[in-house]
Amino acid sequence: MSDTQTFDAAAYTALGTSRERVTLPEAPFDGVVNLPVMHQAVKAFLANQRAGTAFTRTRGLVTGGNQKPWKQKGTGRARQGSTRAPHWPGGGTVFGPHGDRNYSEQVPKQVRYLAKKSALNARAREGAVFLVDRFTYEAPNTQRLLGVLKAMGVAEQKVLVLTDGAKPPVYLSARNIPNVHAMPFNDASTYHILWSDVVVIEATALGQDLAPVAEAAATKAPKAKAATKTPAAKKAPAAKKAAAKKIATKKKEA
Repeated sequence: MSDTQTFDAAAYTALGTSRERVTLPEAPFDGVVNLPVMHQAVKAFLANQRAGTAFTRTRGLVTGGNQKPWKQKGTGRARQGSTRAPHWPGGGTVFGPHGDRNYSEQVPKQVRYLAKKSALNARAREGAVFLVDRFTYEAPNTQRLLGVLKAMGVAEQKVLVLTDGAKPPVYLSARNIPNVHAMPFNDASTYHILWSDVVVIEATALGQDLAPVAEAAATKAPKAKAATKTPAAKKAPAAKKAAAKKIATKKKEA
């Protein structure tokens, strides 16, 4: 008996116009949420971000301490050979890190896939998955992307935008918006999905090609520029006034 669960998500156009809800595909949205696997994937992701470059100096690398601080006998104090010994303030460190530690963790491919699918199902259960039919950005446009997120009502939340393949204009449009991160769908990890409050996915990334919806383009007609007067046009009124004065003087003389 199958225990799979189906989800539907709100869908929008590239300009933010709401359209009919869409049923999410069974792969990867089958309702399975595996918490231990997600924990393993996130822990490995964070561990792989560590550089392991911490470095401490041994007594041979600390500057100074070449001269014996006092003579061997006759002072009443313990014999010392260097002020850079580990038990001296400012001395070397024993068994400290030397920049060669590797924190990386390897997670099997099937485990990573199961963790990513579980994270997507967790967001789908919360109703936090939205679809956009297609991102058609010829150039970066932050205001356009922000307008779409406002139309969805998620502009104030942490949003992960997943595109169908690499789309630099979409990435550059989201880069300047706080708490919004855009990346290809295949590059998203379990950590990125769980970091976000809302996941906005391009429909074609899930293998769904939504039918186009007719909508009015949100573009304003350019304002007509005021006609500029040419030098000849500026001289025309002055010439008319001079001609009128001549006619008036002739009438007075007559």
